[in-house]
Amino acid sequence: MKKKALMLATAVVLAAAAFVLWKTGYPYRPAAAKKAVETAATQQQAGRHQGHAEPAAAQKDAAETTEAEAPTIEIPTDRQQMIGVKITEAAVRQLHKVIRTVGRIEYDEKRLATVNTKFEGWIERLHVDYTGRYVKRGEPLAEIYSPELVATQQELINAVKWQGPAPSRGGGGGVKDMLTGDAGRIIEAARQRLKLWDISDVQVRKIEESGTPVRTLTLYSPVSGYVVQKAALQGMRVMPGERLFDIADLSTVWVTADVYEAEISSIKVGETARLSLSYFPGKEFTSRVDYVYPTLSGETRTARVRFTLPNPGMQMKPQMFTNVEINIGLGKRLSIPDDAVIDTGTRQIVYVDRGEGNFEPRQVSLGIRADGFREVLKGLKAGEKVASSATFLIDSEAQLKNVTPLEGHKH
Repeated sequence: MKKKALMLATAVVLAAAAFVLWKTGYPYRPAAAKKAVETAATQQQAGRHQGHAEPAAAQKDAAETTEAEAPTIEIPTDRQQMIGVKITEAAVRQLHKVIRTVGRIEYDEKRLATVNTKFEGWIERLHVDYTGRYVKRGEPLAEIYSPELVATQQELINAVKWQGPAPSRGGGGGVKDMLTGDAGRIIEAARQRLKLWDISDVQVRKIEESGTPVRTLTLYSPVSGYVVQKAALQGMRVMPGERLFDIADLSTVWVTADVYEAEISSIKVGETARLSLSYFPGKEFTSRVDYVYPTLSGETRTARVRFTLPNPGMQMKPQMFTNVEINIGLGKRLSIPDDAVIDTGTRQIVYVDRGEGNFEPRQVSLGIRADGFREVLKGLKAGEKVASSATFLIDSEAQLKNVTPLEGHKH
């Protein structure tokens, strides 16, 4: 009888406390307290019908039930409308991420050409005398005098003379045949040397036919484009391999953009990008990622991404700046609105709608942020509903009432 009286008194005290809180305007009641009242009432009813049941076992079951129940904070429907609470379902969505950065127009390195010589000499005439000039393929750039080149040509001419016309059948002697054979070998060696100096077969044939060495060798442009660097000057001495002209074909250009290291892992070759220039207000260009450079800048902690753009009319000029937007498809992922998350700095918390005005604070693990959503890695299941607005107000009330997520609570 004493045990029954103690259980009844406990239930009365809990009910009275709940009634006082309600009458004093206390708007939020943890579900755990409500569950304890219902458990005590159930134990009292069971004690009436089964006086032989052990109270200790009933109390143990009630404690386990209380421990298993996640803490919640109660917000009536009218109060939810007052503070602007919105509910959103955690769902698998197709996410996209847009990376915005700044790019720079550069020369297409595949369309750059350098003009130099393979022999020593002096520039006697300069056909292209300023940087920025447009030249066509095969257009003369400069004429170079080289004593070594003249000597080789004279050697070729003398060997041709020694060889003379082809001997008739049955004529000639052994000495003459030997000289003719030596002349042929000298001719072939001289021809090969001139070819290695980039003198064409047409020029070599002209030298042999005229019997007069060419004083200067003309350098021709290997491509059509703009002279972007010019080291050649009238009368200067040039050495083998010395760069004289750099010519760039600007029919296509490269755009290189800097991307922070935290985002570079998301970018793959083939991703679509939109580019715009202040030079063309209101106009956008579409391109794809050609190449992601394998190195990182130590100063800016960024990596470079490259695009290729056609350049009709040569209006896009190297060193112009561009705005770049890279659209990245992330696939389907379980996600919730970004505003549903309370980030404390050490953990992320959402408030799950448990129905009847009850919200459960729950710790979650989050992934990428995209399109105003956050990927959920752990803590929520598809179909569960969370508060997606006024979460700061809910969290403030929960902190005041000391309602916090259960440590290690699994969902």
